[in-house]
Amino acid sequence: MANGLNPIAFLTRTRRPGRIDITDILSWVWLIGGTLIVLIPVVWAGLSSLKPAAEITRFPPSLLPHAAVQKSVPGFEQPLSLWNVTIDGQQKQMAMVRRIGLKAQMVDPDKPGPPISVDVKEMTQVQRLTVATENFTDPLTRFDFLTFLKNSVFVTVVATLMTLIVNALAAFALSKYKFRGEKAIFLLIISTLMIPLTVIMVPAYLVVVGVGLVDNLWGIIIPTVASPTGVFLLRQYMLTIPDELIEAARVDAASEFRIFWRIVLPLTAPALAVLAIFSVLWRWNDFLWPLIVLSSRDHFTLQVGLNSFQGEFSVQWNYILAMTFLSLAPVTVVFLFLQKYITTGIAGTGMK
Repeated sequence: MANGLNPIAFLTRTRRPGRIDITDILSWVWLIGGTLIVLIPVVWAGLSSLKPAAEITRFPPSLLPHAAVQKSVPGFEQPLSLWNVTIDGQQKQMAMVRRIGLKAQMVDPDKPGPPISVDVKEMTQVQRLTVATENFTDPLTRFDFLTFLKNSVFVTVVATLMTLIVNALAAFALSKYKFRGEKAIFLLIISTLMIPLTVIMVPAYLVVVGVGLVDNLWGIIIPTVASPTGVFLLRQYMLTIPDELIEAARVDAASEFRIFWRIVLPLTAPALAVLAIFSVLWRWNDFLWPLIVLSSRDHFTLQVGLNSFQGEFSVQWNYILAMTFLSLAPVTVVFLFLQKYITTGIAGTGMK
């Protein structure tokens, strides 16, 4: 493998060959620390999604998913948890009948007799490594997770396609046409970035109510299609496309839409890919707007549906963590396929 393609050589290279500078140390600390800060919560959520419900709230927490070992004991209807107990200096495996304060009632699981009282400080629970697959299967079979997933996929795909088309058309007009008020319109579009979402949420909801799109997936999609960030990103990239290409196409009698579709859009592919990634992340993770617009469970998106696992008196953390971790898969796949366009697309927006 060539030196430039060797990841070990890339990570261990220094500013001066054969010498380690303070900037090299700071760079390694920054990169390794930043990577750990990002990865540790994701790894923790992934491992916690495999734990039984009781283990998630256990303190002190464990890194790997474990479950208490239980055994059916004659004379008891429910299986009892097994504990390693120290009695008279000897360690035995006992089954716990009940716990009262700092004392626990224990019996021999093989030859149960009268319960004996044991100090909780003298006992440790018997556990084994386990994977709670029901955290994933229960929401898929007993709840409406697949419906939530279908709704989220529909909203994300349709909203992203409409966002790309609408913002590309606006960016094409603002970058390749000269007309009175062009800069004023662009500044007006960019200035909307400074308006907080909470300010326009109530008027936007009233418009959705007026057109009859409440509790409808289109009520989520349509108000979010026009994005000032998308217009700015695509306009700045389209400014780098030579005007001579468009003039040559006009000389060949190409229509304006054909110029846009066959020339401008293909050349803007890196910026479109960046906007597509942003749009997928926005739509997929959106919670507040769908929560306001949607009221029927059949129309809930994934993020709103996950909120249904949080009750008034209890929170089903095992289901929430499992489904949250599962919901990361689609956006991760999109990012992996389009990541090569990110640097090119963002860097190209500032070239002119």
